Amino acid sequence: MTNIELTYCPITVDDIDAALGFYRDALGLEVTRDVANGDHHWVTLRLPDQPSVEVVLSQPGGGRSPEDAEAIHRLVAKGMMPPIVFRSDDLDAIFEKVSASGAEVLQEPIDQPWGPRDCAFRDPAGNMVRINAAG
Repeated sequence: MTNIELTYCPITVDDIDAALGFYRDALGLEVTRDVANGDHHWVTLRLPDQPSVEVVLSQPGGGRSPEDAEAIHRLVAKGMMPPIVFRSDDLDAIFEKVSASGAEVLQEPIDQPWGPRDCAFRDPAGNMVRINAAG
């Protein structure tokens, strides 16, 4: 059987500095690269316990037409993009840390009827971020 792994998880944000306040400072991801390429800028972050997977924060206009960038920006701002889902071995502690950062709370930790105990936030760009309890 051939092995395949996820390497990058792209997340579109309109303000990389504000997004870093959420993903780096509140969630605890580590910045691995900060890249400027012409008018485009992106930052990669990794999860401390899962270093082979990197989150890539980039702006809607990176490599896209102005029309496509605007359409993506509107979808992100309305919270219409698929959620980003993380898992934590201490959901209550991470909920308190992210809440204390000033992030918009969409849902406090609860047991979901489909299985996991989780909570939800909105990042500064409008993306929904869910955090599941491990186990």
